[in-house]
Amino acid sequence: MENFRKVRTSEEEMPLPFPDLPPDVVEMKVKEGSKIRNLMNFAMAQMELKGRRQIVFSGCGRAVTKTITCVEIMKRKLGGLHQVTKVRYKTVLEVWENQDPPPDGPAQNLTVHKNVPSICILLSRDPLDPNQTGYQPPEPRHEAGEDTSGSSSKGLKRPLPPPCEELLPKKLQVQVSDSPRGSGTTAGQLD
Repeated sequence: MENFRKVRTSEEEMPLPFPDLPPDVVEMKVKEGSKIRNLMNFAMAQMELKGRRQIVFSGCGRAVTKTITCVEIMKRKLGGLHQVTKVRYKTVLEVWENQDPPPDGPAQNLTVHKNVPSICILLSRDPLDPNQTGYQPPEPRHEAGEDTSGSSSKGLKRPLPPPCEELLPKKLQVQVSDSPRGSGTTAGQLD
């Protein structure tokens, strides 16, 4: 493969895995090189300014993590969104061209079919069927004055106990020497 160079990549087009979506639903196709700021600006404008009720984020391969990040940002900013997540595989075609073709023949191309993981996440202001696979209800909203330090009712974090003296590291320990040669004290560090 050292003499080959990737010249083209194309994804298999697949319909969205959500039945009963309105025909004008916005699909945010997240790519590996997409900027989260640009994606979020467009998605937030669609949901807030244009009053959309649903939006779909999709990404495959290395873009899956970025897709999930966008969804989590959206849920935190808007709040009250129902979510359905579908995971599947998508076929990606890569065309590789030989950089060192034989002198008497045409350039040779290789076509590689890859199955890569793909994710589609539907966010909706309207309630969705809680019995379908991949459903997540909206997170409860925090009232004014509540502690919003990041702990939710599902995963409460226990506060750290106050430090005990036995657990604190000892910096220096002074030892008195019984030998007449030394000055009587030596300092050593214990860990």
